[in-house]
Amino acid sequence: MGKRDNRVAYINPIAAARARGPVQNSGPTIQDYLSRPRPTWEEVKEQLEKKKKGSRALADFEDKMNEKWRKELAKNREKLLGGSDKDKEKDKKAVDKEKEKEEKDKKEKKKKERKKSNRHSSSSSSSSSSDSFSSSSSESEDEEEKKSVKKKRKRKKSSGKRASDSSDVESDAESKTIMVLVHEKKKKRIKEEGDKEKDEKNRRRKRKAERGYRDSSSDSSADSDGEEVAEAKKKKSSDDKEKITDKSKKKRKKKHKKHGRKKKKKAASQSDSELD
Repeated sequence: MGKRDNRVAYINPIAAARARGPVQNSGPTIQDYLSRPRPTWEEVKEQLEKKKKGSRALADFEDKMNEKWRKELAKNREKLLGGSDKDKEKDKKAVDKEKEKEEKDKKEKKKKERKKSNRHSSSSSSSSSSDSFSSSSSESEDEEEKKSVKKKRKRKKSSGKRASDSSDVESDAESKTIMVLVHEKKKKRIKEEGDKEKDEKNRRRKRKAERGYRDSSSDSSADSDGEEVAEAKKKKSSDDKEKITDKSKKKRKKKHKKHGRKKKKKAASQSDSELD
């Protein structure tokens, strides 16, 4: 069995498109868009004028509405003002009526007084003697009443003065007692403050003394400890020195012994060589 032929024929796409010819486009082309119908300048001006007319119509409508509202407001104001004017007129009428009543009362009083004066004048000629006696008696009674009233006033004044004096004395005594109490309280406060200050000073002194004693004791203990340490160091140093001296002495002895042995060996070797 032979191999399958999987080869595909190559077609140049540009050549194939040319062979097919021009394609029919469904939508408008760029040329169509550029050659579209456009309005003239006169038509544009007409459109702008139409827009302005529309805005003017809206402004006219708003003006009409404003005029209606103004008319309604004017009517309401007239109603309110008319009601207030009526109230004012009522108040004026009431005031006028009161004035008229007062004038009538005054006229009536004047008429009554005139009638009384006329009666007195007519009866004065007939009863002049009786009037003089009654007038003298009435005057004496009036004087007695005045005197009694004056005495009562004097008594009231004297009693009021005594009461005021007693109240003043009592108030002075109370104020004095209050001042004494306040003065005593101040003294007590000052004494308490002084005692507190003294106690605080004593406490501070005691604290300072205790601190000084502690510091001195700590210093003395530190000095004693330092002396002991120094003595211990001295002892150690002396012991170390003794040990070193002992070691050096031992080393010297060993060296001396070794040197003596060497000399003996040399002497023995020399004697043996001489014998030979």
